[in-house]
Amino acid sequence: SWGQSRGHVNTEMSSMYHGGQHGNVQPFSDEDASIETLSHCSSFSDTASVADEGGEASEDTAQEDFQYKLKGFIDSTVDKSAKTRQGALDGLKTAMATRILCEFISERRMTITDSIERCLKKGKGEEQRAAASLACLLCIQLGSGIESEEVFKTLKPIFKNILADGSANLQARQAVATSLGLCTLVAEDDILDVHSTMECFENLFTRSYTRKDGTCPLINPQTSQLHTNALLSWALLLTICTASQLKDIIHLPKLPRLLESEDVNMRIAAGETIALLFELARDMDSEFEFDDWDELCDKLNALATDCNKHRAKTDKRKQRSVFRDVLKAVEEADFQSETIRFGTERMTIDSWVRKRTYDAFREFVGSGMNYHLQANEFIRDVFELGPPMLVDSATMKAMKISRFERHLHNSAAFKARTKARSKFRDKRVDVGEF
Repeated sequence: SWGQSRGHVNTEMSSMYHGGQHGNVQPFSDEDASIETLSHCSSFSDTASVADEGGEASEDTAQEDFQYKLKGFIDSTVDKSAKTRQGALDGLKTAMATRILCEFISERRMTITDSIERCLKKGKGEEQRAAASLACLLCIQLGSGIESEEVFKTLKPIFKNILADGSANLQARQAVATSLGLCTLVAEDDILDVHSTMECFENLFTRSYTRKDGTCPLINPQTSQLHTNALLSWALLLTICTASQLKDIIHLPKLPRLLESEDVNMRIAAGETIALLFELARDMDSEFEFDDWDELCDKLNALATDCNKHRAKTDKRKQRSVFRDVLKAVEEADFQSETIRFGTERMTIDSWVRKRTYDAFREFVGSGMNYHLQANEFIRDVFELGPPMLVDSATMKAMKISRFERHLHNSAAFKARTKARSKFRDKRVDVGEF
């Protein structure tokens, strides 16, 4: 897997990506670049449909209009109005999540970086959150190489200051905890700096460990979310650690202390991180043994069959599903594979390393993930998919079913699902809490 190949990086980490992306890859279809989040700037969605109808001339016009809007957003990130700045950041985020804009962005990367820096330093809450996310999307667009390294060198000290500042806005710190992890994965050029960033995350999530007397620290939900984000970013960076660094990590015996957390998201993040660590440890040493094996398996089994009446049903259902997989990973070194289909291609998520990496990217590009898997050279490199496949419009039209056919298919699927659920509910007699 990509994580394992990154496990032997030296201080020239970025060289394996050949300096990022080149060329502007057009969307394969207007449906692949989802526009669910574009309600506040819905005119984005017009460009693809105009291009379909009017040939190359209208496509060029649509592209010019789109770039004009983007330039307007970039200008508006320094507006006096916080609401205008917020809208501009959100507009840029949505554009970067749903399109490949490497050439356009590359020419303006330092202007965008300056705007992000200003919003992180002077903005509040939501504005800082949006700026932190935009920084990640900027790095994803640029790919690993000198350009993203320049961006990250400017923003990394600000990220770390916000993360360490207990008086800073918690929403901002939560967003930075996630963004710093992915930006480090994409743009950090020194493996020793990766380790120091991991220590920043450790300083946060270790505060959620149960105390030696078995009691849980009193942590409010917002702070617990910060600690959870820090743990997930720490786990993400584990996937690119060298073998010697992994041997130095002493957290495996301590991580089970997070399984006692009152926060279901923290329990799940801890479980998945434990599974990831077991996978990495076994990759290094097939005879790997864990001292507190029985105690850990008992804890995982309890969470996989949790019937605690004080916990919400939805939380328990979600938790039980995850911990069944975690228990299999620890006991049997098993992973529940998942196939991701995009365009004419497919990719298998077949390890915890790959899952953590996929989930991290998907958090930022959202419903644009399938499009990025098709067209983003850097993301394709990460998942070893090779260069983007150029599919001509005739092939795409042959592949695409009409809206009416899709509607009929969805309706039939919905009816079948409803029937199946009704039968299931009928069988579910009252035998206590489900």
